[in-house]
Amino acid sequence: MREIYFDNAATTRVRPEVAELMQKIMTEDYGNPSSRHIMGVRAERYIKTAREDIAKTLRVDPGEIYFTSGGTESNNLALIGTALSRGKRGRHIISTGIEHAAVYKPLDFLRERGFEVTVLPVDRMGHISLSELEKAIRPDTILVSLMYVNNEIGSIEPIAEAGRIIKEKNPDCLFHTDTIQAYGKLRIRPRNEHIDMLSVSAHKIHGPKGAGFIYIDKKVRLHPLIMGGGQESDMRSGTENVPGIAGLGLAAKLYYEQQEEIDGRIKAIRDRLIDRLSEIEGVTVNTGKDEGFAPHIVSASFQGVRAEVLLHALEEKGIYVSSGSACSSNHPSISGTLRSIGVEKELLDSTLRFSFGIYSELSEADECADAIEELLPMLRKFTRR
Repeated sequence: MREIYFDNAATTRVRPEVAELMQKIMTEDYGNPSSRHIMGVRAERYIKTAREDIAKTLRVDPGEIYFTSGGTESNNLALIGTALSRGKRGRHIISTGIEHAAVYKPLDFLRERGFEVTVLPVDRMGHISLSELEKAIRPDTILVSLMYVNNEIGSIEPIAEAGRIIKEKNPDCLFHTDTIQAYGKLRIRPRNEHIDMLSVSAHKIHGPKGAGFIYIDKKVRLHPLIMGGGQESDMRSGTENVPGIAGLGLAAKLYYEQQEEIDGRIKAIRDRLIDRLSEIEGVTVNTGKDEGFAPHIVSASFQGVRAEVLLHALEEKGIYVSSGSACSSNHPSISGTLRSIGVEKELLDSTLRFSFGIYSELSEADECADAIEELLPMLRKFTRR
């Protein structure tokens, strides 16, 4: 029985080239990049190369890329760092009801400390209203944070249009976007989209866990959250994770070099699975096939079956999927995203996410759909009523 891994939005298999580079650094070029001898210089070169390669993918300056431990830290730095540095200018922040916990929990933290947070609603497809955004922006708004691609249903927010509105309405307001599910899959241009800050995680693009970065426009001044030895231009102190940073840089470089081919293949898998699931009785697909959705995520609700039950039934067949955001999977609760898009109450606990990566194959979409079609009648028969 071959395994089908359809949980790439949770994490991805590391590319062999990335693993080989990291192994070399850990066993041969293991110096501290702050050391002045040749071993330190070699380590520092890996960081410089990664910074330059990543900057090229976004068409920004290398000095605007700061390495972190991952997307969660990057989001926390953007949100709390902005509040600490700009709290005297205003205490109003705007976000959405479909953000990842790495955004909404820092916002809760700030709300408890006197900041006002406006939460924008979304439509059935998970998209914000630009007119509602425009209405929400005030003179005391210091930050807008919008997820670029939703991690559960794959909806793409109108980031460029939102950025234009923000800067026209309040030029001093900073614009942050969580691009953890967008980076690598979409062409992101911070300059053109009026983005001041964006967050990225390596393990979503076939890089290592524990590494990520934040892009911060050179005009922006943030208060650092981790202070110490002054690494990353005083923005994020601590000895750099050189293997992780180098792995992230190589994963980003390879993904963007092959992006068009990768996206075409992944989108074909998404569309095939959507078509197959749509034919099954009692299945509601929450993801669209148009340009408003990312190529690598499908959300579907299964009437009469709890998500966890179907997830484990698929697992027994070697098919691995998710019942929501992996970062929240150990803390069962009803998804805020599903509530926000108006999923029917009886389907809130019956929704699975399927997500694809560079090692996914088109035939696996059919195998997955066949397994679901076989399992549903049996599982529904034993569901408590």
